[in-house]
Amino acid sequence: MDWDNLRYFLELARTRTLAGAARRLGVEHSTVARRIQALERELRAPLFARETDGHRLSETGRALLPAAQAMEAAWLAAPQLAPRSSDGPSGLVRVGATEGFGTLVLAPHLARLTQRHPHLSIDLLALPRLLQLSRREADIVLSLERPQRGSVIVTRLADYQLYLYGERQYLARRPLVTRREDLRQHDFISYVDDLLFTKELQFIAQLCPPERFALRSTSVTAQYEAVRAGAGLAVLPAFLADRDPTLARVLPEEARFTRTFWMSMAAEAKHQAPVQAVWAFLKEVVQHEVQRLSPG
Repeated sequence: MDWDNLRYFLELARTRTLAGAARRLGVEHSTVARRIQALERELRAPLFARETDGHRLSETGRALLPAAQAMEAAWLAAPQLAPRSSDGPSGLVRVGATEGFGTLVLAPHLARLTQRHPHLSIDLLALPRLLQLSRREADIVLSLERPQRGSVIVTRLADYQLYLYGERQYLARRPLVTRREDLRQHDFISYVDDLLFTKELQFIAQLCPPERFALRSTSVTAQYEAVRAGAGLAVLPAFLADRDPTLARVLPEEARFTRTFWMSMAAEAKHQAPVQAVWAFLKEVVQHEVQRLSPG
């Protein structure tokens, strides 16, 4: 049985779509379809049932899956038996992160990592939603909640601070804020409640029930730009807002929040050298950025 065909089978079983498997394998979706068809001809049985939401394993596919996974584990472990190469890690690693952290903190460091290792490529998915390891949307995920399900390896990466901010000219022309009750006289900028992907981004209700939301967005970058434009107050990560001299903290002792970044990867990825290299690098990056993430 052709191991290459089994690789295509495994990726389609994990992603459930031809496009997703093709992206993971770096080929066209037609190539994935052709490989699956070749394997099905060899086994003389269908491996997937084609449904509206993707490909579901057939009875034969479910029976084949454990053997294919065992072959993959052996194949991934083989490089560990060979002498180490001086070329460094190689291949594609997909990293999922929250929008602000991924864009402002991780992107410059990951760019330097790829310069250091020319055979390594990074897909950085800096998105305002939770990425699923189980669906192979990413190899490494940095999230605001500790994963509770699945066969995953998890580490607590770092805490970070958020404060309430306003644009300085906006604050000068609006009522002075010296206590929480004063916040009722101000407009707010926040997330769209029914589109929140984690409860860890709920802040405003802990301060005061606002009279008005001037703007709500799924994007923390959009919220930051709205604050800069003088539209109102918003809770923003310190690593994003403290770099901007036009913004000032409001009630810094009371309107202060601490959240945690968790890093996770599928347990099977512990044998993949490029994933391990990026994992270790990200831990180093966060140690370097501790003061920026949790300023006084």
